[in-house]
Amino acid sequence: MAALGKRRPPRPRTGVSGLQERRREAPVSPPDNGEGAILTIQGLAHDGRGVARTAAGKTVFVEGALPGERVEFAVHRTRQRYDEAHVRTLVEASPERVSPPCAHFAQCGGCDLQHLSLDGQRRHKQAVLCEQLARQGIAPAGTPELLADAGEGYRRRARLGVKVDADGGVHLGFRARHSHRLVDIAACPVLVPSLSALLVPLRRLVEGLQAPRQVGHLELSASDAGVTLVVRQLRDNPADTARWRSFAEARGLHLARWIGREAPALEWLTPHPALSSRLQVASQEITLSFSPGDFLQANEAVNQRMVATALAWLSPLAAGERVLDLFAGVGNFSLPLAAQGARVRAVEGSPAMVERLAENARCNGLVVEARQADLNDIVACRSLLEAAVPGTVVLDPPRDGAESVCRLLAEHAVPRVLYISCDPATLARDAVHLVQAGYVVSRWAVADMFAHTAHLESMLLLESPHAGQSRQGASTDG
Repeated sequence: MAALGKRRPPRPRTGVSGLQERRREAPVSPPDNGEGAILTIQGLAHDGRGVARTAAGKTVFVEGALPGERVEFAVHRTRQRYDEAHVRTLVEASPERVSPPCAHFAQCGGCDLQHLSLDGQRRHKQAVLCEQLARQGIAPAGTPELLADAGEGYRRRARLGVKVDADGGVHLGFRARHSHRLVDIAACPVLVPSLSALLVPLRRLVEGLQAPRQVGHLELSASDAGVTLVVRQLRDNPADTARWRSFAEARGLHLARWIGREAPALEWLTPHPALSSRLQVASQEITLSFSPGDFLQANEAVNQRMVATALAWLSPLAAGERVLDLFAGVGNFSLPLAAQGARVRAVEGSPAMVERLAENARCNGLVVEARQADLNDIVACRSLLEAAVPGTVVLDPPRDGAESVCRLLAEHAVPRVLYISCDPATLARDAVHLVQAGYVVSRWAVADMFAHTAHLESMLLLESPHAGQSRQGASTDG
């Protein structure tokens, strides 16, 4: 008891309990993961990593490796069922390997497929959709259509991280792969040129601020009204606000900021612009107005192809056919469908976006019934379907998908369901409920919305065997 309360001398920490330490008779050797051996890459995983197996049969996901290549690899993460690795030495290259167009490719986590030819990327994305559907027992006829455009200079929206390190150095750019660390970006070939040209000037501006640590991130967008810069700012600094205004005025930018920590409010620092994007529907041009924070497809050209494809697949619409557009946003599909003669009820969760959807319909001279509802609420969704049975339902949900809605649709036997998805795994999970209820996938497509990345958009048109008869009933005046 004499030693009670005295500091004991430290002992080396082993990472195991004393009992475990006593039981351990000999040091355990690290697992043999085959590192340093030469592997042949057998395929691409959904996220674009090469897939191979070691001599012991363990699966290895190798970043930067392409099918058919022989590589010496280095493991950077060991898991029970597989290892994650990167290429140490490229022994034999694939004929589809190309030089990445971006100087930041090796560090930036934004574009992970720039080392694969554009055609190869798109074939991979078509294969991913096929595989995800096949896992659910869905096998549409033929191959999915490809909706694509340019591989560079296409992205009209960007969110730039801002960080001040311990030495006061300012970093502005995108996150590194598998990290919260920012990679300083001087140019980005996938951004539209007007946005890429701002990267270096913006970093210089932030470096000269009095309180750069108060800047959370920057949002850039290009629209018909020009370039908009939105600053996420924790609190006001009058001197820095003056610098932001001078920067915007000198470059003809629209400037706003989200200010505050818990419930940030949007505040315009230059005159409020009329932000808008255009869609061409036959001979009619539709204008979609939006505000910062609204969802807007990043690739304008591919979005136009998706809308045109949706209209072609659903053509001809029966006169006055009722269409229910769920997750409608600001009207990306609702307004073109209304322009084709459909009676559209558009439903969105965000009250602000519902207001803009309704205003967009009025400004384009179109009739769309815009409603706000929680589309994760089964009771609300059931009410929407039972109020006026539609001939067609359009779904364009976020990455989480719309499984509950698809279960309801399977019960209500809606003649046609057009599902637009940004995640092929949740699309397949949801679509199987319709297929099990007798629906058939009649059309399908992959949209290369984000070239040089593993991300893909996809579209399925699912039709009931009795679609024609049901649609005639759904086009009445009731």
